Amino acid sequence: MAFSVTISCYDNLLLKKSINGLNTQPRACSLDHIKCFPMKTQATSAANPSFKESFRAHEENNKTQKVPSPPFGFKEYMIQKGNQVNKALDEAVPLQHPRKIHEAMRYSLLAGGKRVRPILCIASCELVGGDEESAMATACALEMIHTMSLIHDDLPCMDNDDLRRGMPTSHKVFGEDTAVLAGDALLALAFEHVARNTKNVSSDRVVQALAELGTAVGSKGLVAGQVVDIESEGKEVSLSTLEYIHVHKTAKLLEAAVVCGAIMGGADATSVERLRKYARSIGLSFQVVDDILDMTKSSEELGKTAGKDLTSDKATYPKLIGIDEAKKFAAQLTHQANQELSFYDPVKAAPLYHLASYIASRQN
Repeated sequence: MAFSVTISCYDNLLLKKSINGLNTQPRACSLDHIKCFPMKTQATSAANPSFKESFRAHEENNKTQKVPSPPFGFKEYMIQKGNQVNKALDEAVPLQHPRKIHEAMRYSLLAGGKRVRPILCIASCELVGGDEESAMATACALEMIHTMSLIHDDLPCMDNDDLRRGMPTSHKVFGEDTAVLAGDALLALAFEHVARNTKNVSSDRVVQALAELGTAVGSKGLVAGQVVDIESEGKEVSLSTLEYIHVHKTAKLLEAAVVCGAIMGGADATSVERLRKYARSIGLSFQVVDDILDMTKSSEELGKTAGKDLTSDKATYPKLIGIDEAKKFAAQLTHQANQELSFYDPVKAAPLYHLASYIASRQN
């Protein structure tokens, strides 16, 4: 049964002692720059017909809860971590024989991007007591998998797009055949890279992370979402179906980023599952915001072709519930994500608080 993040009011599980950075009670501190919203309903499965109706029904029964977040140099953090990730990616895919395939891999992998998934992985690892080195191989693997999905998504047989990250798409530069193979090669390399290059982590945790990655990208994850998305083009789609598409097509890989980071950092099962809930919320929020930006921004602003969802007659949140309601939904998901972090030391959790806010407020 597919998980459904529906502006849920997760019942707090209070731990009896501090484990892996967890506090036994939520912290009461807060900052004005992190906006908080009322919580609205409990998580439901994708079988339920409408989370929108559900959270409205519960709106009067829940009170706003402040979420802690200390001052934090988020911009500097993203730059510093992004540079470290870019350096590691550059080293992971050197130019070698056959030159063309490695040029194609590097072209898309090193074309820029926000590096949200690898940074989420590192931040999650550090939250639970791990370090950047332990998470870096997995962080790079996540960006390899994400890049593969973009290369394949842009192909003529899929979304048929000409622009990605402000540059011509891979198949426009290298041809469709090489683009397909470059995506395949990046996917294979992702798993090899984790297995060969993970430092200071036990083999059982490495295997656990590899299984998480496989589930996120396969027929129970990204591929599942893509298939249902393609099948739904030009059709009337329910909110539950749209949620299934977005959770699997987008949120699953973001979830894997956070969960794998926690695994590599040595988190216990309770912490892993709490961070999984955080990630599912920000993952769905990421795609809701993507839907909004596709309708409200230009191709120059986005670095990719704007209005593709409308042209392809895809189901989106703005199309089904309107832009204003979609924005409210993204804000509620962010609040729900932050509630899962309220059990952690707010200083250690600061990067994840700010990443949730960044995902909800990004402009490209």
